[in-house]
Amino acid sequence: MCCTSYNNQHLCFSPLMGKIADIVNRNLETIQDLRCLSVLMVSISSLISQRFQEQLVNKTEQLFDTIDSSQVNIARRIVQFLRNIKYGYYPLLERCNKVFLSNVNHLDLDSISKILSLYHSLQFHSFEFILMTKKRLTEMIPLFDYPASFVKLFVTLGPVAGPEEEKRLKSTILLMSEELTSHQALAVMGAMEEMESRNSRLIRKIASILHKHLDNYKPVELLRITQASIFLHFQSKELFVKLRELLLSYLKVSVIPSEISLLVCALSMLPSPHLDEARISQIEAVLPQCDLNDLNSFATSVLRCIQYDHMYRNNMPGKQLKLLQKLDHYGRQRLQKCSSLNLLWEEVKSLKGDWFADSLLEETVVTLQRLMDEINYINVAGIASFISRTNYLSTSLLDRIASVVLQQIEKIHPFAILAIILPFSALNYDPPQRDEFFGTCLQRLNSYLSILDPLMLVFLGYSLATREYFSEDLLKAIFNIRFLAKLDSQLELLCSSLNMKVQFRLMELNRAVCLECPEYQIPWFHDRFCQQQYKKDFGSMNEAQQQIYKMLAEVLGGISFVKASVLTPYYYTIDFECILDKRKKPLPYGSHNTTLGKLPKIHSELNTQIAGSRLPPGAEKIALEFLDSRAFCRNIPHLKGKSAMKKRHLEILGYRVIQIPHFEWNSMALSTKNARMDYLRERIFGEGKSSS
Repeated sequence: MCCTSYNNQHLCFSPLMGKIADIVNRNLETIQDLRCLSVLMVSISSLISQRFQEQLVNKTEQLFDTIDSSQVNIARRIVQFLRNIKYGYYPLLERCNKVFLSNVNHLDLDSISKILSLYHSLQFHSFEFILMTKKRLTEMIPLFDYPASFVKLFVTLGPVAGPEEEKRLKSTILLMSEELTSHQALAVMGAMEEMESRNSRLIRKIASILHKHLDNYKPVELLRITQASIFLHFQSKELFVKLRELLLSYLKVSVIPSEISLLVCALSMLPSPHLDEARISQIEAVLPQCDLNDLNSFATSVLRCIQYDHMYRNNMPGKQLKLLQKLDHYGRQRLQKCSSLNLLWEEVKSLKGDWFADSLLEETVVTLQRLMDEINYINVAGIASFISRTNYLSTSLLDRIASVVLQQIEKIHPFAILAIILPFSALNYDPPQRDEFFGTCLQRLNSYLSILDPLMLVFLGYSLATREYFSEDLLKAIFNIRFLAKLDSQLELLCSSLNMKVQFRLMELNRAVCLECPEYQIPWFHDRFCQQQYKKDFGSMNEAQQQIYKMLAEVLGGISFVKASVLTPYYYTIDFECILDKRKKPLPYGSHNTTLGKLPKIHSELNTQIAGSRLPPGAEKIALEFLDSRAFCRNIPHLKGKSAMKKRHLEILGYRVIQIPHFEWNSMALSTKNARMDYLRERIFGEGKSSS
């Protein structure tokens, strides 16, 4: 079979390619050359059915062991095929990744750039590959002195570079900036956004190049420029005026719904966003053709304009509100007509934002429930991720997910287990066969504990700890010097926000193990980290906290009977603390210099003794926590996993915990001061009025 690259002949969408796809389909069983097959797979990927895609994936798995481990190009084409069909099939990705790792010293800049781009599209993460290619890319910094190659190096290395490498990259690109083409400047701006760069000199320079070439960019590129400028806090009236003119000129002639939605999105991000009647009519005309992503993009843009009009023009335009109602209608209609889970998933998997959450989330969950018999080993991790992201507790969906896992665990790749466990952890829900479910998930992971990325293991350990499930093998894999050193190496590759999130999760897991599994004898080693975090300003109390603080002082007999913002052993913060003696009489603390509305200096016990260890006999410490909407599932007043774990831990530390949900405190039943005072007395003393 001829192995000519049909891509180079621009025949991918031709009738000839359709005939070739048919020939491959009819002769698939007899094909034994993976090199030729991989070329054809990439070429025909846009023309084939899902069933044929799965057959090609299975055939590739069968033939993979026939190729030499040095065949990087074959492995890259396989990954490219998976990207083209939007299928992050972990078993093949893992095998291809091993080929790349064994040949990393022979990969050039182009190969590394292509592989990382494909991984990014497939949301496949290989810490080991990134670490090894980072070393190789860093060695290349002095080798390129012309823009085309150095821009590619900047874009590829920049997001994972350490401070020293980042400084070298930025200083070199600044020297080359005058020679950059329009698309090279755009690539650099995108990389700076990903790097969360705050180099104002470089930002200004790249923005000036973008401004100069603004007329040459396509609509999607104008959107990228707008997004990057806003994210990097670059302010230029001249740039924004020119951007608005170009976006409007494109918008006036556009008839494609997806293009109109991205142009409107870009316009709404610019200063003083506004939609005139002509643009509103244009949007309304294409609504019947829009998928959920387009509808969500339009709604997000319209909400930005409405918010601006309300805040700065002091009016609520009726036409924009009517447009929102039409968006709601078409969104619900599209969901109600959906008859395939796979088609639905393609549209909802990346949806986010206030409009979707407020207007379509409930209908989306109803649709998922209607189609949940189609949940299987291929899509189960994605559906689980969606539930985690939306904080919507649907017990029927979670039970179905657990059932699929128990029935099809051998077909589910270990890399998908974390995503599957997350909604049960985040939403504080146990399926009917709890222990069997978690045990089956962990058993699938056991042989991969030394292979999984460090941050994935940390998130996995934390998620299981939230559900009071502690695996000794998993904890041993995490709490050892070798693993923690590996984790430190990975933290250097992460953006600052993700880096901090991982460190917090490790601390929280360490705390959970110390409190709930002391028999494992894992030491507490986060004192220094916690002290650094809690040196930061805690800000002010919100309105509800101020009300509670003031009323607690009245209920307990004075300000000296309540502490605000208390730091417990193991560094939990609690809103308020009080002590009752064995006769339920409040005991006073020392003097307080507290101004209402501001938090006092943090009160802390920086050891790990339980709260009752220094109290008079029979006395108890009470922790009072005000819980806002973030502590509960979106659709029902069900406490989420993190808040439930905190309550459990505070009780282990010796506290009686009183949680005050926002929906109780702000209810009609507690609309008067007297009602709220009685509520606090009841929760603290177990009676309507305090004893005299």
